[in-house]
Amino acid sequence: MEDLKTFSSAIAQIAEEKGIPQEKVLETIEQAIAAAYKKEYGKRGQIIRAELDLNSGEVKFWQIQEAVDESMIYSEEELLALKEKRTQEEGEEKEEEKKIRFNPEKHILIKEARKINKKIQVGEELKIPLKTEKDYGRIAAQTAKQVIMQRLKEAERESIFGEYKRKEGEIISGILQRIEGRNIYFNIGKTLAILPREEQVPGEFYRPGQRLKLYVLKVEETPKGPRIFLSRAYPKLISKLFELEVPEISSGQVQIKAIAREAGSRTKIAVFSDVEGIDPIGAAVGQRGTRVMAVINELGGEKIDIIEWSEDPEKFIANALSPAKVLEVKILPKNKALCIVPEEQLSLAIGKDGQNVRLAAKLTGWKIDVRSTEAKGEEEEIKEEEVGKKEKTKKKQPPAKKSKTKQKK
Repeated sequence: MEDLKTFSSAIAQIAEEKGIPQEKVLETIEQAIAAAYKKEYGKRGQIIRAELDLNSGEVKFWQIQEAVDESMIYSEEELLALKEKRTQEEGEEKEEEKKIRFNPEKHILIKEARKINKKIQVGEELKIPLKTEKDYGRIAAQTAKQVIMQRLKEAERESIFGEYKRKEGEIISGILQRIEGRNIYFNIGKTLAILPREEQVPGEFYRPGQRLKLYVLKVEETPKGPRIFLSRAYPKLISKLFELEVPEISSGQVQIKAIAREAGSRTKIAVFSDVEGIDPIGAAVGQRGTRVMAVINELGGEKIDIIEWSEDPEKFIANALSPAKVLEVKILPKNKALCIVPEEQLSLAIGKDGQNVRLAAKLTGWKIDVRSTEAKGEEEEIKEEEVGKKEKTKKKQPPAKKSKTKQKK
């Protein structure tokens, strides 16, 4: 019984370490025992199953046979015809797939099966008890060990893939394990995940042992196990970080309607709330800026502009150019917008290397042209001068019809 307790605790420990359900571990061990039994005592083609009782420590073995009737089996003539026939039509192939090649180790005729189990139906499995052998031998024991290791590895891969596939689009915490060329590998708990070069933040410094929050970009299944791709540059990382810091966003009272990001430099987010009494910008910023500062610190100092989203495009575009003050927004054809700002606000509205207006355009989806009030005044003066010149030119020119009439006379 002591050995059994040790075995049971070992199963529980394996299940906990590998993140696999205990039932799956037990099933894996039973498959390995059955494989070892078949290698030592079974016959080729047999299907053998084992059942381990953790309460008693007893192992039982069965040979599994499928109950079939004669209509499901190829006749000798049909088998000969199959060997001679090299090419077949698709419809004929489908018809032949319904039949089987009878194997006495795998199949049993229904009339014979009902001598053992009266209630069995065609297509059901018949379990025939086998003699329990305790001494499997060295080769069989090695087989069992190999099968257990292989099956546990497969089960672990399935468990990891399933767990992290469900986390796609979420944030996880990881510890930087190593840097290999352009890729960075993070320990995310049960496995290592990759932060590719294109998903790294320009100018962000990475060092082994560093703990960071990362966005799970995608999870792929490969022959070597699941491959998990992370991101620090993806725009949705921002919204997920705000969800962690702002209860109103995680509860849905405040919505993040749009995000425009230049990773490592600056981000603009548009927030909105239709709940009475909730200020969406105030909720995102937090008391004395604590909430937005927590996000900024996680991003290594990346600037974040929080603006209010609006259904009115003029208002939304004006808000998007924050921190610059916009005096007027004119909606033009072809999804263009002209924004008029005070002369002293022009450089602020455009931003360094045009970043502010570029992010505002990404955020709103409009092509934005920024002009100052002076430039607007100059344009109007030029237009007025052009109109005046045209009118003077018209007055100086004599009427064309009168001159022609005089010439005729």
